[in-house]
Amino acid sequence: MTTTPPTPARRSKITPEREQEFYDAVLEQLREHGYEALTMEGVAARASCGKSTLYRQWRTKPRLVAAALRANRQGTLAAVDTGSLAGDLREAARIAACTSGRDTRLIHALGHAVLSDEELQSALREALVEPELAAFDAMVERAVARGEITADHPAVEFLPAQLMGVLRIRHVLEGKYADADYLVRFVDAVMLPSLGLAPADGRTP
Repeated sequence: MTTTPPTPARRSKITPEREQEFYDAVLEQLREHGYEALTMEGVAARASCGKSTLYRQWRTKPRLVAAALRANRQGTLAAVDTGSLAGDLREAARIAACTSGRDTRLIHALGHAVLSDEELQSALREALVEPELAAFDAMVERAVARGEITADHPAVEFLPAQLMGVLRIRHVLEGKYADADYLVRFVDAVMLPSLGLAPADGRTP
């Protein structure tokens, strides 16, 4: 006798406004209790919905958390295209600064789960990290095509780590979040010289 496999559950349509309510509930729980204590049941109760709704849409807690973090971001590096690599990196710094304090606090709330939970790591990479890496790759490809740098320039592979690293670490080192002025100055003083480029406005770093 042949057994017919079950039909996958269909995802119901949720309005953008309702979806944002779910994300807000996730971020509130994350800030208040940390990742380990965050539960689908708790999010459902705060958002006044059944937990089955959350499971249908996102399947797992890590995927829901990653989606909420992505929705919480303001601006995207994918839209950056100023016509020069120096200009692109400075604009990327300004966009990154918009998420500095908020994102850093949320990442801290994830605690050691970011390092120990492989499913969470995977979900965060897919939702947050890989799109940013792709944006950096696009900036570099355009710069190579314009003849600003060579494709094999040794500093290229470190660009994302430099900008995203200083974004996260300043608060640890100085007790201050990395604002736009700080990050743009970092681009001018560190990142551009490593590429052999002058700042976008022509100033000497």
